[in-house]
Amino acid sequence: MVRMSDSVSNSRRSKASLVATVAAVAAATVALAACGSSDSGTTAASSAAAVPSADPNAIKPSLVGMHIEGAEGGAWASAPFGALRIWDNGTGWSQIELEPGVFKWDNLDGVVENATSKGMTDILMVLGTTPEWNAKEVGKDDYPQPGAASAPKDLAAWDNWVTEVATRYQGRINAYQIWNEANLKNFYNGTPEEMAELTKRAYDIIKKIDPNATVVAASPSTRLESSFSKFYPAYLKALGEKGWPVDVFAIHTYPNSKGDPSARGALIKAAQDALTAAGAPDLPLWDTELNYGLAGPGPDFPKQDITGAKAAGWVVRTYIDDLRYGVGRSYWYIWTPKPYDLLGVQAFPGSDAEQGFFALENWVFGASFAGCEENGGAVICNFTKDGAKSIVAWAQTGEVPYTAPEGSQLVCDPLANCQELAAGTAVTLNEIPVRIYLQ
Repeated sequence: MVRMSDSVSNSRRSKASLVATVAAVAAATVALAACGSSDSGTTAASSAAAVPSADPNAIKPSLVGMHIEGAEGGAWASAPFGALRIWDNGTGWSQIELEPGVFKWDNLDGVVENATSKGMTDILMVLGTTPEWNAKEVGKDDYPQPGAASAPKDLAAWDNWVTEVATRYQGRINAYQIWNEANLKNFYNGTPEEMAELTKRAYDIIKKIDPNATVVAASPSTRLESSFSKFYPAYLKALGEKGWPVDVFAIHTYPNSKGDPSARGALIKAAQDALTAAGAPDLPLWDTELNYGLAGPGPDFPKQDITGAKAAGWVVRTYIDDLRYGVGRSYWYIWTPKPYDLLGVQAFPGSDAEQGFFALENWVFGASFAGCEENGGAVICNFTKDGAKSIVAWAQTGEVPYTAPEGSQLVCDPLANCQELAAGTAVTLNEIPVRIYLQ
């Protein structure tokens, strides 16, 4: 961690203003370790490993998952995280089993070896997509290649594929997800019942080979309500009829391009309502892919660029929202070496989002969470770390007045701008969270 006096020398951060308006406080920033700044050369694995805690209920770094562009070739994130999802690394079924019984393991081996070398042990691999040679139908828009969205025509080939993967990576890959965004036709065009059959077959095979491995259900995208409603309840019904052969349920929560973390919260609730309606067992729910600002759906929602303290703040809110909504973890899409135009919040070395992940490491990893309360549009979340109490606060929308509680000493934003703060001081909260340190 860098002291505040060091971080203000960084020209990018020094231009960021404190996002809470604090009246009658010292104008100078205060030197403080653990304010949320970083050295971008720190690897995620070493960051995650550096959060020991005697509290068995302390928040683990695995709350924060990540996708990494180029991980198969040695790329890694400088932001801290605790779980890796392997997707868009050339590791789908259609990209490995190029013809029946012939496997090209290079990319998957590369990701696993890279992750292991970084100390990462929590690795989730997506088992789909279908090779063209086993596709019932081949569509030119299938992702990542024609035929990939099809339900397999030969289920024995699916069984063989799952067997090969689980055997080869036993003890190295600890979690397997059945399919990616199975309610979207360019990812999967089979029926929910067929997806449930793939899930059941994979579950039985994986548990026989590696009983400790976690099986994660196929993830629906929640963004298109009609597509979600058509697929997900039917998939859950079929899973229930097969005895719920999963360890974890999954969703993807990209809001529409104008959506913020509050809009994401509504998507989480919709998925939880569907699980309740289906009588699903009380299993963890993971958000296995998310970002903000992506264009769509439709022409009325152009792509949005989310930068500065807002980008860092939305990263922080995403994962604290997971704690308060009961989402076990979320995998950010995607860490890249340079800006990637598809995304509204960019995560690359030196980006504002990177600072959000370092704020999470300092504010949340290793802390115990005592819940959040909403009052007059303000969200107030309570943490204790290393014996010290703090709150993280923001406004759900707009600006909300707030009074600094008893014991307040310091207020910091996610870009590590800090000011002294006395109890009773009037604070104006907005959508960007701040951390208030308490005596």
